[in-house]
Formats: sequence, C-alpha cells, structure tokens
Amino acid sequence: MTPAARLLVLLFMATALAAAPAGGVVAQPPDEHQTPGADEQPASPEARRAAQLDRLFERLGNSRDAAEAAGIARLIERQWLRSGSDTADLLMSRALAAVRMGNPPLAIELLDRVVVLEAGWAEAWARRAALFGMLGDRERAIFDLQQAIAREPRHYEAWTALGRLFEAEEEKALALRAYRQALAIHPHLETVKAAVERLAPEVDGRDI
Repeated sequence: MTPAARLLVLLFMATALAAAPAGGVVAQPPDEHQTPGADEQPASPEARRAAQLDRLFERLGNSRDAAEAAGIARLIERQWLRSGSDTADLLMSRALAAVRMGNPPLAIELLDRVVVLEAGWAEAWARRAALFGMLGDRERAIFDLQQAIAREPRHYEAWTALGRLFEAEEEKALALRAYRQALAIHPHLETVKAAVERLAPEVDGRDI
C-alpha cells in the first residue's frame, strides 16, 4: 500500500467519526421561520448557509431519481463555490477562467493563493486537486482531496475523485470504499454505481 493510501485509511476513520451524530441523534436545523427569543441572536450568514446545506444534503440523500438528485446537487455545488470572502471568490473565478482558457498552471497559482487566504474552503482544495490530477500529479491530488474531505466530509465529488485515483493505482479496496462514501451522500451517481458494481465482486470479503 502506498503512503497516500495509508493516509486515506486514517482519513476514512476520522471522517466516519466526524460524520456520525453523537448517540445516534441527528441534529435538526433551526426553523428558519422561528422568531428569535429575547435572549437569542439572529443566525449568522455562515450558520444560515450551513443549515441550508444540511437541508439540501438531506434532500439529496432522499432523492427519488437521478433527475431530482441532479437538481439538488447543482444547488449544493453552487453553495460550495461561495467562500464568504469576496477576495477568495474573485480568485476562484479567475482560476476557473484560466482553466477554460487552457492554462492549468495559472489556475493552480491562483488556487495556491486561495487556500492560503481561505484554508477552510473545501472547494478550493477540491478544485486544485482536479488540476493536479489533470497534470498527472497523483500524490498532490490525493493530498488536496483529503484536505477537501477533512473540511467537508459530504463532498461526494472529492470522494469520487479519490476513488478514481486509487483505482488507477490498483488500490481497489480503497477505491471501492471511496466510491461507496460518495454514493452514501449522493445515491444517484451512475458512473460511481457502475464502478462499485465492477469492483465489489473482486474486493468484498478481503481485508484492506
């Protein structure tokens, strides 16, 4: 097993613990129509955004078909692209423009600045990981995907990308686990379903 694969095993354990609600009780988002009491402060923009994402992920997990899931996923991904910092958002937009113009090195340089400015922004790490993967730098891509998942364990695109990288490295058990993590969040990823069906007969029953 490669060093990167060993790191991901630890990450699986950490994210599983982080995602599990204490005592099996799922925290309910605050009622957005409820009027704050005298001693309560209005929710911050960050708290409102987090509550909205929680509701969207709940809807995604309960979606009935691929079309419904795709619409919800677009709303989630739109939220992911907002950091809360005008400067970071501007740098991200310039990085995306650089990708469209076929200039990945410039896009990486811009995203380098973003992850320094907003280190907690999962999408910045995920986007830079995609560029590293495009350039064939798998180790750095895996590292950035780990960073993205550490910040947003529900980032199904990051889990999917990890699965593809590990499958390419013949780390099939880890690839299968990453794919299953993605499907647990977004149950209508058809290419990921196909990957699970391909790998499961070979991997299931073996220890990692």
